[in-house]
Amino acid sequence: MRPTVHDIAEKAGVSLATVDRVLNNRPGVRAKTRALVEETIVRIGYVRDVAAANLARKRLYRFEFLIPNSDNSFLDQLRVAVSDVAALSRIERIEIGMREVAAFDPASLVAAMREAMAGEPDGIAMVAIDDDAVRAVVAEANAAGIAVVTVVSDLPGSERVHYAGIDNLAAGRTAASLMGRFIGGRGTVGVIAGSLNARDHGERLAGFEEALRRDFPGVAVLPVIEGRDDPKRVEREAVVLLNARPDLSGLYSLGAGNRGLVKALRANAAARHLPVIAHELTATTRAALSEGLFDAVLNQDAGHEVRSAVRVMKAHADGLHTVDAQERIRIDIFLKDNMPQ
Repeated sequence: MRPTVHDIAEKAGVSLATVDRVLNNRPGVRAKTRALVEETIVRIGYVRDVAAANLARKRLYRFEFLIPNSDNSFLDQLRVAVSDVAALSRIERIEIGMREVAAFDPASLVAAMREAMAGEPDGIAMVAIDDDAVRAVVAEANAAGIAVVTVVSDLPGSERVHYAGIDNLAAGRTAASLMGRFIGGRGTVGVIAGSLNARDHGERLAGFEEALRRDFPGVAVLPVIEGRDDPKRVEREAVVLLNARPDLSGLYSLGAGNRGLVKALRANAAARHLPVIAHELTATTRAALSEGLFDAVLNQDAGHEVRSAVRVMKAHADGLHTVDAQERIRIDIFLKDNMPQ
């Protein structure tokens, strides 16, 4: 049978009240007695039933998600995933809130973090921006005992407890490997990003350029266009690029705003035969794959990222560990022939 709190009390020679204080890290226990109880817990192999303990204490978890408010189909998927997980999590006494933040704006993200922290949640999940002011506010949250999880875009060098997202350097290298093969290892490639201030976009570009230099030195990469994930801006920039560079061999869209890119490609007859690689399987990219305007789409599962963030924040609140393999977000590669229904 599994050891119980009664077994701990008996083996350590203390009262149940003392065991309860130690398990819940409450004051009123001498250091020597606390050490004895903790040693007994390890020795007899006691594993606490956190769910039962939380139910008995009527524990309520509160988490906040900070999502950019840009016109971005993948972020729409992320918002839907947060809402779906929030609805399902109520039975586990988990409350999940969601706040919108100006896209690519560190000051807005810092302000939203401070507003969320004022409510003393157990955890905050955010789409990070690579900025020292954001790192500083993450450190403030950590000092206050609030777990911060980055989603989609990471913040290396910060005190966040977990990153729920794909390896974006690997995603960029994968895009380069595909592009090099699609265009026969030679030519000129255009790149459209959202903002290189976003860590995920910067890493995708770095991985893309690294793999091309290594494996396809005959491929040149044009200066990056920053479309701010705005479909109208992406459309304007893409039209200018396609008209100015009829010699273009391929196009890599590493951010969002793909509705604009699709419009530009449809309007340019020559571009219909241009290999194009994009990110995130949305209604727009699905249609572009089916139509033959896009050749490949690299995808990350928004639902998996949200569920992972919630699992990690809850585990952190309970003082437990998570399973690394369960929290690893895969890079999916979709072509016209293997799109899921």
